[in-house]
Amino acid sequence: MQRRKLLALAAIAAVVAVPSAQAHQPGAPGWKVVASGLDNPRGISLAPNGDLWIAEAGKGGPASSQLGADGTPVNCMPGEEGPTLSCFGNSGAFTRVHHGWQKRVVTGLPSFGDDGTGDNATGASDIVASGSHVAGLIGGGGGTAERAMLPPNGQLSDMLLKIDPWTGDVWPFADFAAYETANNPDHGVGPDGKPLIDSDSYGLAQVHGGYLVADAAGNDLLGVSYHRKISTLAVFGTTSVPAPAGIPGLPPMLDMEAVPTSVAVRPHDPNIYVGQLTGFPFPVGAASVWAVAPDGTKTMYASGFTNIVDIAWGKKGSLYVLEIAHNSLLSGDPSGALWRVWPNGHKDMVASTGLMAPTAVAVAKNGDVYVSNYGTSAGKGEVVDLGKI
Repeated sequence: MQRRKLLALAAIAAVVAVPSAQAHQPGAPGWKVVASGLDNPRGISLAPNGDLWIAEAGKGGPASSQLGADGTPVNCMPGEEGPTLSCFGNSGAFTRVHHGWQKRVVTGLPSFGDDGTGDNATGASDIVASGSHVAGLIGGGGGTAERAMLPPNGQLSDMLLKIDPWTGDVWPFADFAAYETANNPDHGVGPDGKPLIDSDSYGLAQVHGGYLVADAAGNDLLGVSYHRKISTLAVFGTTSVPAPAGIPGLPPMLDMEAVPTSVAVRPHDPNIYVGQLTGFPFPVGAASVWAVAPDGTKTMYASGFTNIVDIAWGKKGSLYVLEIAHNSLLSGDPSGALWRVWPNGHKDMVASTGLMAPTAVAVAKNGDVYVSNYGTSAGKGEVVDLGKI
């Protein structure tokens, strides 16, 4: 199956994967596991009634016995690194935790995961819950041509879905693969000189009048009105950085993609805040949080981070910034870190030990901070309440 992986999660899957056999690392004293047994948990959302909603990217599916012309199972594609195949299945889900009761409300969503383990999956990427209204985001890769090659249920890839929280029914609301194919907002060009069409709707937030989406592969911030109209709010360009040592065949300087992965808003602030993972070679300290003004102007709000995967506003005007790999995606170390940035620009690392490839952060009304942990593992994923940190 010919299909490009999404830019942000391909990096995570290839470099920061937490091996299935790795021992579970205990969290800090006072942490509470509020959801467990998750398959590659990604975005999380706390509803007004206290329910916790989780986007599970799933664990792909078993490799088909039917082989394609290249000898690869028809539902699989070569992995980004090494011989591991990434295979398609309908194992993605949106899960709710209500008064400690954990249930997959929506199941059967498209998912690609490592053959045999289900680790490093791509699929459901984020969710927002506001009362009876729930919306979920499914990641993608490429454009409409790549999506068309997927099985029928794969046609939900790279879409915003509205969710009935009681029945689990879903229906498409906005199509980002189609928008990227028609508009290519960052004007990406491939090695062949043709337009590079690549969309991965990864980060989601709700605002008055609609939704905001960080497209990790498209390098842009998109708006979606309640009338389903998609618009480009900002585009993030490439940056020239030195090539890492020890990798032969690379030029001295490389164009590093922006890779916006997360978006957050706060009351009485007209700006939209976007966190970036950064693309290869994932330099330490090169990721930033950007403030996007209503006219699309971008201003660096906080810098010096490494591979940001999510951001969330907390108490007293502080911003929580989550790194999926504190020592860089190239380090092979899956240890993450959570930072708190104060209004004066000062930042503190508030958690690291026990965070293994964390993928999302959310703040409850009482100030407790929740994090998706073991976010690139099937069956080992969890959401932890870190308390008031």
